[in-house]
Amino acid sequence: MSVLAAVDSLTVDVITDNMSDTYASKPAFATSEMANILKAGATEISGETLLVANLGYGLRLRTRLGDTRHTLLFDTGTEGAAFIRNCRNMSIDLGEVEEIAITHGHWDHMGALPAALDAIAARRGRDSVAVHVNPGMFNERGVLLRDGTIFPAARVPTPAQMETQGARIVNDGHARTLLDNHFYYSGEIPRVSAFEKGREDHLCREDNSEEWRPDPFLMDERMLIVNVRDLGLVVFSACSHAGIVNVCTEARRLFPDTPIHAVMGGLHLGGVMERLIPQTVEALAPFDIGHFITGHCTGWRALHALANAYGDRVSQSAVGTTYVFAASVPPADRRTAAPARFETKPTW
Repeated sequence: MSVLAAVDSLTVDVITDNMSDTYASKPAFATSEMANILKAGATEISGETLLVANLGYGLRLRTRLGDTRHTLLFDTGTEGAAFIRNCRNMSIDLGEVEEIAITHGHWDHMGALPAALDAIAARRGRDSVAVHVNPGMFNERGVLLRDGTIFPAARVPTPAQMETQGARIVNDGHARTLLDNHFYYSGEIPRVSAFEKGREDHLCREDNSEEWRPDPFLMDERMLIVNVRDLGLVVFSACSHAGIVNVCTEARRLFPDTPIHAVMGGLHLGGVMERLIPQTVEALAPFDIGHFITGHCTGWRALHALANAYGDRVSQSAVGTTYVFAASVPPADRRTAAPARFETKPTW
């Protein structure tokens, strides 16, 4: 088993996500975008004071264990201006960010990284933030279209580019714990399920001198896990190219004695991946996951299928939302405590 501290609390702020929806039903441990911008000092409701959604994913994670607190970014999302605006409107101080964990080498998870690094360096100074990556993230990526055209994706920042912006790069393919063992950053996620076989239209190459080759499994993808005392594991899977069943299988293998309290992120079940929804919904049942907080690339059909199967355990992530994971009931009373309910009052 990997060493991972049990933190007293975990707070998650959604900085970048595909959806903006203040009125989306939220579990009791979530705070809406509207409430967050009012807390941040907004004096009116307007397009300028709200956050902007775009294709991508990026979170701020804050942990507390006794008097020790840590702040980490989990991906950044697509585009720098939107990321900085959203941080400003939520009053997020990027100077508090100690480390950044990148999940995989796609533009919609790393596109805003240069802007984030500039903002962090301006507040903390150069060489003050570590960025965790692995060598496979820096291949050129592309998508094979139906007509045979190869549509290249924007290149992500290289380790050398990030270093010029004042970051310390940890470029290693192995698993590791971060920030006093508050976070577990995985190694390669084994592909073991019978049906999660990736996307055949994904291609990669090392540089322009090489021919494109199939890259269905995106083996550079990583997940992040936090263990919250008396609750269990919160598993962050930004895009689930590995398959969310494979992600949960690996989380259980790593921490077999700790329940999975929540899975949060993109489940990659939209578009051409919709064919996997029935098998995925069924295969998730044995994990007895307490909450599914789905965002980014999950897709509306998968969200509906999960909600039909698991009811109030399922909710839609939206930009600007804050989630607080902390045990509020003594351990001996948890089995008889009432389950979390969704908000029925207006969110603003």
